[in-house]
Amino acid sequence: MSLPSDDILTRPLGVAAPVEAGLKGRLARVRARLAPRHLAAGAAGGMLVLVGLLFLLGDPRGGEPRVTVTITRREAPPAEARSAPAESARLAEIEPPVPVPVPSQRSAEEVESASGVVVVRPSGTAAPSEAVVIRVPSSPVKLAPAPDPRLTERGRHGPVPKMGEGRLRPLDVYARPEEPGSGPRIAILITGLGIGQSATASAIVKLPPAVSLAFAPYGSEAERSAARAREFGHEVLLQAPMEPFDYPDSDPGPQSLLTALRPAENADRLAWVMSRVSGYVGLVNFMGAKLLADAGALEPVLKEIAARGLGFVDDGTAARGLPAGLAAKLKLPAVRAKIPLDAVPRAEAIDRELARLEAQARSKGFVLASATAQPLTIERIARWSRDLEARGLRLVPVSAALRAPGAGTRLSKAE
Repeated sequence: MSLPSDDILTRPLGVAAPVEAGLKGRLARVRARLAPRHLAAGAAGGMLVLVGLLFLLGDPRGGEPRVTVTITRREAPPAEARSAPAESARLAEIEPPVPVPVPSQRSAEEVESASGVVVVRPSGTAAPSEAVVIRVPSSPVKLAPAPDPRLTERGRHGPVPKMGEGRLRPLDVYARPEEPGSGPRIAILITGLGIGQSATASAIVKLPPAVSLAFAPYGSEAERSAARAREFGHEVLLQAPMEPFDYPDSDPGPQSLLTALRPAENADRLAWVMSRVSGYVGLVNFMGAKLLADAGALEPVLKEIAARGLGFVDDGTAARGLPAGLAAKLKLPAVRAKIPLDAVPRAEAIDRELARLEAQARSKGFVLASATAQPLTIERIARWSRDLEARGLRLVPVSAALRAPGAGTRLSKAE
């Protein structure tokens, strides 16, 4: 019989294999061949047993990881034993501190403008500087409440002003009092308020209270804005839309007063305009070059304004003003603005007109100017007026001109 290869390799040449060693080798080889089969059979049997046990007993959490944790209950330390730093740190984790807002740095000019304090400096110097004189403003001027029932009646379109008993005029009651002082006086009228809310709010807050504001009748918030302007001390006027020469290409808006309408029709439209706002001292033309030049169509309108105790202001934008002698004939307080400040809406042009306004005030003692409620115009006038009194000039309301003796008998001309 043939010998296994392992015996041939391990047995010395010429030496017979021991009987016992040969038997052991054969048994080992048999076990090696049978072992995989036994293991496979055993594994299969084990699986069958495990499936049977699961089927009989069930295991709802079979296959889930499990862990056993021992919970030890510990008593909290007494409150007095806690240290202040540890408690603060714990509270900081629960409720982080609310950051305190740090006010942004503002320039001296911005602080002055916001506070209303007037700082007078040497000419050509900027804030801060030496030799500064601080003048704290006096208590604000309070205007009379509006509407005053003594000066109001019910019209077809709503409440309208009227002359009170003893010839008490809305012009006098609703006017801003002129503050005492000396030196040349300047009155400025800003028109076009009540339509753009941003520009209206800016004019009310940024401009000096002595600047008068004229409201258009079309804004949905015109009444409320006019009341707010009066709360800030601004005198209020009302714009009346009037026919220009190129009407209807240029249209002032609904309820415009036209030369082709009968006096009763214009009177009804004027009543609608006057019902839109309360507390005003007079009316101002909005456009209206053609109507202002037509004495026949204009006279009934001005007569109605005079009968209600109001004044009339020509904003100076038309080449020609009121017909000569018409206001005096009707005993209507009327004035015309000398300088439209923003006819050219550029910063340098507005500044030039403001300088011309100062020069005329110094030479004549009083001058009236008009401007529109454009953001640039408001900004330039606000800057110009900051140290006006330091330059020896005073701002006064428009009513100072309307209530002056002889107002309407000699209307100033645009220059």
